[in-house]
Amino acid sequence: MVHLLILVLAAATPKPPPAPGVDPSTVSNPYASIERLTGLRGQFVGTSGAFKVTEPRTDLHVTVAGVKLVPAQGLASWATFAQSGEHTVVMGDLCMTEDQVNAVMTVALDEGLQVTALHNHFFWDTPKVMFMHIGGQGTTEALATAVGKVFAMIRQTAGGKGVVPKADIDAAKSKIDPAPIEAILGHPGELSGGIYKVTWGRTTQMEGHEMGSAMGVNTWAAFAGTNARAVVDGDFAMREPELQNVLKALRHGGLSVVAIHQHMTGESPRILFLHYWGVGPVTKLAKALQAGLAQTQLE
Repeated sequence: MVHLLILVLAAATPKPPPAPGVDPSTVSNPYASIERLTGLRGQFVGTSGAFKVTEPRTDLHVTVAGVKLVPAQGLASWATFAQSGEHTVVMGDLCMTEDQVNAVMTVALDEGLQVTALHNHFFWDTPKVMFMHIGGQGTTEALATAVGKVFAMIRQTAGGKGVVPKADIDAAKSKIDPAPIEAILGHPGELSGGIYKVTWGRTTQMEGHEMGSAMGVNTWAAFAGTNARAVVDGDFAMREPELQNVLKALRHGGLSVVAIHQHMTGESPRILFLHYWGVGPVTKLAKALQAGLAQTQLE
Protein backbone atom coordinates (compact mmCIF):
# COMPACT_ATOMS: atom_id res chain seq x y z
CA MET A 1 0.00 0.00 0.00
CA VAL A 2 2.87 2.40 0.88
CA HIS A 3 4.54 1.73 -2.48
CA LEU A 4 1.22 2.36 -4.25
CA LEU A 5 0.76 5.69 -2.41
CA ILE A 6 4.25 6.79 -3.39
CA LEU A 7 3.54 6.00 -7.04
CA VAL A 8 0.26 7.96 -6.94
CA LEU A 9 1.92 11.00 -5.36
CA ALA A 10 4.76 10.88 -7.86
CA ALA A 11 2.30 10.80 -10.76
CA ALA A 12 0.34 13.74 -9.32
CA THR A 13 3.40 15.92 -8.74
CA PRO A 14 4.05 18.34 -11.65
CA LYS A 15 7.38 17.85 -13.31
CA PRO A 16 9.78 20.75 -12.82
CA PRO A 17 10.95 22.72 -15.84
CA PRO A 18 14.13 21.54 -17.48
CA ALA A 19 17.37 23.00 -16.29
CA PRO A 20 18.70 26.06 -18.15
CA GLY A 21 20.17 25.07 -21.46
CA VAL A 22 18.17 21.86 -21.75
CA ASP A 23 16.16 21.49 -24.97
CA PRO A 24 12.47 21.32 -23.88
CA SER A 25 11.77 18.98 -26.79
CA THR A 26 13.78 16.30 -24.99
CA VAL A 27 11.59 16.35 -21.87
CA SER A 28 7.89 16.02 -21.14
CA ASN A 29 6.31 19.41 -21.85
CA PRO A 30 3.59 20.42 -19.36
CA TYR A 31 2.71 23.30 -21.71
CA ALA A 32 2.07 21.19 -24.79
CA SER A 33 -1.41 22.70 -25.08
CA ILE A 34 0.16 26.14 -25.60
CA GLU A 35 2.09 24.92 -28.61
CA ARG A 36 -1.00 23.20 -29.98
CA LEU A 37 -3.34 26.18 -29.51
CA THR A 38 -0.91 28.87 -30.69
CA GLY A 39 0.60 26.78 -33.49
CA LEU A 40 4.09 27.76 -32.34
CA ARG A 41 6.98 25.87 -30.78
CA GLY A 42 8.00 27.21 -27.41
CA GLN A 43 10.79 27.01 -24.89
CA PHE A 44 11.24 27.33 -21.14
CA VAL A 45 12.82 30.61 -20.06
CA GLY A 46 14.52 31.34 -16.76
CA THR A 47 14.28 28.97 -13.83
CA SER A 48 10.65 29.59 -12.79
CA GLY A 49 9.05 27.34 -15.41
CA ALA A 50 7.78 30.16 -17.65
CA PHE A 51 7.12 29.03 -21.22
CA LYS A 52 7.58 31.37 -24.20
CA VAL A 53 6.37 31.16 -27.79
CA THR A 54 7.82 33.47 -30.41
CA GLU A 55 7.03 34.26 -34.03
CA PRO A 56 9.76 36.26 -35.80
CA ARG A 57 8.47 38.72 -38.41
CA THR A 58 10.53 37.22 -41.22
CA ASP A 59 7.97 38.61 -43.67
CA LEU A 60 8.96 42.19 -42.86
CA HIS A 61 11.91 43.89 -44.51
CA VAL A 62 12.53 46.83 -42.21
CA THR A 63 15.24 49.43 -42.55
CA VAL A 64 16.05 52.00 -39.87
CA ALA A 65 17.90 55.01 -41.20
CA GLY A 66 19.36 52.78 -43.90
CA VAL A 67 20.18 49.85 -41.58
CA LYS A 68 18.56 46.57 -42.64
CA LEU A 69 17.17 44.80 -39.58
CA VAL A 70 16.80 41.09 -38.87
CA PRO A 71 14.19 39.57 -36.49
CA ALA A 72 16.78 39.10 -33.73
CA GLN A 73 16.96 42.89 -33.43
CA GLY A 74 13.44 43.01 -32.00
CA LEU A 75 11.23 42.25 -35.01
CA ALA A 76 9.22 39.46 -33.40
CA SER A 77 5.97 38.80 -31.57
CA TRP A 78 6.06 36.73 -28.39
CA ALA A 79 3.96 35.59 -25.44
CA THR A 80 5.19 34.05 -22.18
CA PHE A 81 3.02 31.87 -19.93
CA ALA A 82 3.65 31.16 -16.24
CA GLN A 83 1.83 29.72 -13.26
CA SER A 84 0.63 32.17 -10.59
CA GLY A 85 -1.10 30.33 -7.79
CA GLU A 86 -4.11 28.52 -9.22
CA HIS A 87 -4.02 30.55 -12.43
CA THR A 88 -1.87 30.94 -15.51
CA VAL A 89 -0.70 34.42 -16.46
CA VAL A 90 0.51 35.60 -19.84
CA MET A 91 2.45 38.62 -21.02
CA GLY A 92 3.49 39.42 -24.54
CA ASP A 93 4.63 41.94 -27.11
CA LEU A 94 3.32 42.00 -30.66
CA CYS A 95 5.26 43.40 -33.63
CA MET A 96 3.04 44.79 -36.40
CA THR A 97 2.86 47.29 -39.19
CA GLU A 98 0.54 50.24 -38.57
CA ASP A 99 -2.32 48.88 -40.65
CA GLN A 100 -2.43 45.67 -38.58
CA VAL A 101 -2.67 47.17 -35.11
CA ASN A 102 -6.37 47.78 -34.64
CA ALA A 103 -7.61 44.52 -36.14
CA VAL A 104 -5.23 42.64 -33.85
CA MET A 105 -6.21 44.79 -30.86
CA THR A 106 -9.89 44.01 -31.38
CA VAL A 107 -9.19 40.27 -31.37
CA ALA A 108 -7.10 40.55 -28.21
CA LEU A 109 -9.80 42.51 -26.36
CA ASP A 110 -12.67 40.34 -27.57
CA GLU A 111 -10.78 37.21 -26.47
CA GLY A 112 -10.35 38.50 -22.92
CA LEU A 113 -6.76 39.70 -23.07
CA GLN A 114 -5.67 43.10 -21.81
CA VAL A 115 -3.91 45.60 -24.06
CA THR A 116 -1.49 47.54 -21.87
CA ALA A 117 0.68 49.63 -24.20
CA LEU A 118 1.01 50.63 -27.84
CA HIS A 119 4.08 52.45 -29.09
CA ASN A 120 7.08 52.46 -31.42
CA HIS A 121 10.47 50.90 -30.70
CA PHE A 122 12.34 52.67 -33.51
CA PHE A 123 12.71 56.02 -35.26
CA TRP A 124 13.17 56.29 -39.03
CA ASP A 125 11.89 52.78 -39.75
CA THR A 126 10.45 51.78 -43.13
CA PRO A 127 7.88 50.30 -43.08
CA LYS A 128 6.73 51.78 -39.78
CA VAL A 129 6.38 49.07 -37.13
CA MET A 130 4.44 49.34 -33.89
CA PHE A 131 4.51 47.21 -30.75
CA MET A 132 1.49 46.28 -28.66
CA HIS A 133 1.86 44.77 -25.20
CA ILE A 134 -0.73 42.30 -23.94
CA GLY A 135 -1.46 40.48 -20.69
CA GLY A 136 -4.01 38.21 -19.10
CA GLN A 137 -4.89 35.75 -16.37
CA GLY A 138 -6.98 32.57 -16.51
CA THR A 139 -6.63 28.97 -17.53
CA THR A 140 -3.74 27.90 -19.73
CA GLU A 141 -6.13 26.71 -22.44
CA ALA A 142 -8.18 29.93 -22.50
CA LEU A 143 -5.11 32.15 -22.64
CA ALA A 144 -3.36 30.05 -25.27
CA THR A 145 -6.53 30.04 -27.39
CA ALA A 146 -6.72 33.83 -27.18
CA VAL A 147 -3.05 34.29 -28.00
CA GLY A 148 -3.41 31.84 -30.89
CA LYS A 149 -6.21 33.93 -32.38
CA VAL A 150 -4.15 37.10 -31.96
CA PHE A 151 -1.17 35.55 -33.79
CA ALA A 152 -3.55 34.26 -36.47
CA MET A 153 -4.85 37.81 -37.06
CA ILE A 154 -1.28 39.09 -37.40
CA ARG A 155 -0.68 36.50 -40.12
CA GLN A 156 -4.05 37.24 -41.76
CA THR A 157 -3.39 40.98 -42.04
CA ALA A 158 0.29 40.72 -43.01
CA GLY A 159 1.51 41.96 -46.36
CA GLY A 160 -0.50 45.18 -46.42
CA LYS A 161 -3.89 43.48 -45.88
CA GLY A 162 -4.77 45.63 -42.88
CA VAL A 163 -7.30 48.46 -43.05
CA VAL A 164 -6.24 52.12 -43.18
CA PRO A 165 -9.14 54.57 -42.48
CA LYS A 166 -8.45 57.17 -45.17
CA ALA A 167 -10.43 60.28 -46.13
CA ASP A 168 -9.97 63.12 -48.61
CA ILE A 169 -10.36 65.93 -46.07
CA ASP A 170 -8.61 69.29 -45.93
CA ALA A 171 -8.88 70.40 -42.29
CA ALA A 172 -8.19 74.00 -43.30
CA LYS A 173 -11.51 73.98 -45.21
CA SER A 174 -13.66 72.41 -42.49
CA LYS A 175 -17.37 73.16 -42.33
CA ILE A 176 -18.40 71.34 -39.16
CA ASP A 177 -21.79 72.04 -37.59
CA PRO A 178 -21.26 71.48 -33.83
CA ALA A 179 -24.95 71.02 -32.97
CA PRO A 180 -25.20 67.22 -33.44
CA ILE A 181 -21.85 66.69 -31.70
CA GLU A 182 -22.97 68.68 -28.65
CA ALA A 183 -26.29 66.83 -28.62
CA ILE A 184 -24.50 63.45 -28.44
CA LEU A 185 -21.64 64.38 -26.11
CA GLY A 186 -23.70 66.63 -23.83
CA HIS A 187 -20.69 68.88 -23.40
CA PRO A 188 -19.91 72.20 -25.09
CA GLY A 189 -16.84 72.71 -27.25
CA GLU A 190 -15.15 75.50 -29.15
CA LEU A 191 -15.31 76.14 -32.90
CA SER A 192 -12.20 77.85 -34.25
CA GLY A 193 -10.97 77.95 -37.83
CA GLY A 194 -13.46 75.28 -38.80
CA ILE A 195 -12.14 72.82 -36.18
CA TYR A 196 -14.53 71.87 -33.38
CA LYS A 197 -12.69 70.87 -30.20
CA VAL A 198 -14.17 69.47 -27.01
CA THR A 199 -12.19 69.01 -23.78
CA TRP A 200 -12.89 67.21 -20.50
CA GLY A 201 -10.53 67.77 -17.58
CA ARG A 202 -9.17 65.03 -15.31
CA THR A 203 -7.19 65.45 -12.10
CA THR A 204 -4.38 63.69 -10.27
CA GLN A 205 -1.76 64.54 -7.66
CA MET A 206 2.00 64.89 -8.03
CA GLU A 207 4.08 65.57 -4.91
CA GLY A 208 1.06 67.06 -3.17
CA HIS A 209 0.08 69.33 -6.05
CA GLU A 210 -3.11 68.92 -8.07
CA MET A 211 -2.47 68.39 -11.77
CA GLY A 212 -5.47 69.06 -13.98
CA SER A 213 -6.60 70.10 -17.42
CA ALA A 214 -4.36 73.17 -17.63
CA MET A 215 -1.35 70.88 -17.15
CA GLY A 216 -2.45 68.52 -19.93
CA VAL A 217 -4.41 66.01 -17.85
CA ASN A 218 -7.46 65.95 -20.07
CA THR A 219 -9.49 64.05 -22.60
CA TRP A 220 -10.13 65.89 -25.83
CA ALA A 221 -11.51 65.49 -29.34
CA ALA A 222 -11.01 67.63 -32.46
CA PHE A 223 -13.45 67.28 -35.37
CA ALA A 224 -12.72 68.48 -38.93
CA GLY A 225 -14.28 68.12 -42.39
CA THR A 226 -18.04 68.14 -42.81
CA ASN A 227 -20.85 66.50 -40.89
CA ALA A 228 -21.26 63.97 -43.69
CA ARG A 229 -17.54 63.12 -43.89
CA ALA A 230 -15.45 64.03 -40.87
CA VAL A 231 -12.25 63.10 -39.13
CA VAL A 232 -11.73 63.11 -35.37
CA ASP A 233 -8.50 62.79 -33.44
CA GLY A 234 -7.76 63.19 -29.79
CA ASP A 235 -6.53 61.86 -26.49
CA PHE A 236 -8.14 60.01 -23.57
CA ALA A 237 -6.80 60.55 -20.05
CA MET A 238 -7.80 57.57 -17.92
CA ARG A 239 -7.20 56.01 -14.56
CA GLU A 240 -5.70 52.55 -14.96
CA PRO A 241 -8.91 50.59 -14.21
CA GLU A 242 -10.71 52.48 -16.99
CA LEU A 243 -8.31 51.63 -19.83
CA GLN A 244 -9.60 48.25 -21.01
CA ASN A 245 -13.26 49.26 -21.20
CA VAL A 246 -12.40 52.49 -23.01
CA LEU A 247 -10.35 50.54 -25.56
CA LYS A 248 -13.25 48.13 -26.15
CA ALA A 249 -15.75 50.96 -26.56
CA LEU A 250 -13.60 52.88 -29.04
CA ARG A 251 -12.75 49.81 -31.12
CA HIS A 252 -16.36 48.62 -31.24
CA GLY A 253 -17.31 52.15 -32.31
CA GLY A 254 -14.86 52.01 -35.22
CA LEU A 255 -12.21 54.39 -33.88
CA SER A 256 -8.55 53.47 -34.32
CA VAL A 257 -6.25 53.53 -31.30
CA VAL A 258 -2.81 54.83 -32.29
CA ALA A 259 -0.90 55.01 -28.98
CA ILE A 260 -1.23 53.93 -25.34
CA HIS A 261 1.30 55.29 -22.85
CA GLN A 262 1.89 57.55 -19.84
CA HIS A 263 2.60 61.29 -19.92
CA MET A 264 3.83 61.54 -16.31
CA THR A 265 5.63 59.54 -13.63
CA GLY A 266 4.91 59.45 -9.91
CA GLU A 267 1.34 60.72 -10.09
CA SER A 268 -1.46 59.34 -7.91
CA PRO A 269 -3.85 58.07 -9.05
CA ARG A 270 -1.90 56.89 -12.08
CA ILE A 271 -3.15 58.34 -15.38
CA LEU A 272 -2.76 56.56 -18.72
CA PHE A 273 -3.29 58.20 -22.09
CA LEU A 274 -4.47 56.82 -25.41
CA HIS A 275 -4.52 58.65 -28.72
CA TYR A 276 -7.12 57.81 -31.35
CA TRP A 277 -8.22 58.55 -34.91
CA GLY A 278 -11.50 58.09 -36.76
CA VAL A 279 -13.12 58.83 -40.11
CA GLY A 280 -16.84 58.83 -40.95
CA PRO A 281 -20.11 60.71 -40.45
CA VAL A 282 -19.78 63.11 -37.56
CA THR A 283 -22.67 61.51 -35.63
CA LYS A 284 -21.04 58.07 -35.81
CA LEU A 285 -17.74 59.45 -34.57
CA ALA A 286 -19.40 61.34 -31.72
CA LYS A 287 -21.34 58.23 -30.63
CA ALA A 288 -18.15 56.17 -30.56
CA LEU A 289 -16.47 58.88 -28.52
CA GLN A 290 -19.40 59.06 -26.11
CA ALA A 291 -19.24 55.28 -25.62
CA GLY A 292 -15.63 55.65 -24.53
CA LEU A 293 -16.41 58.58 -22.25
CA ALA A 294 -19.12 56.54 -20.55
CA GLN A 295 -16.39 54.18 -19.31
CA THR A 296 -14.60 56.96 -17.43
CA GLN A 297 -15.46 58.83 -14.24
CA LEU A 298 -15.10 62.39 -15.45
CA GLU A 299 -14.61 64.97 -12.72
